[in-house]
Amino acid sequence: MIMKFPKHKTFNYVPRYYDPMKDEDERRKRRLKFHSSIHAKSPRSILITLVLLVLIIIVYFSLAH
Repeated sequence: MIMKFPKHKTFNYVPRYYDPMKDEDERRKRRLKFHSSIHAKSPRSILITLVLLVLIIIVYFSLAH
């Protein structure tokens, strides 16, 4: 006996006449200067994290001995 499982339905809607300037949500995001979290981290924040990590390691080893 072979069971067939239902498949997920796909959603392929592409809006034809989308204007981000007329969209209320887009205007709100621009006004609040909202940015998505997809942006890459800046090199400065990575450098600060690396320096803090090194300092924690140095303090740990100095207190362990």
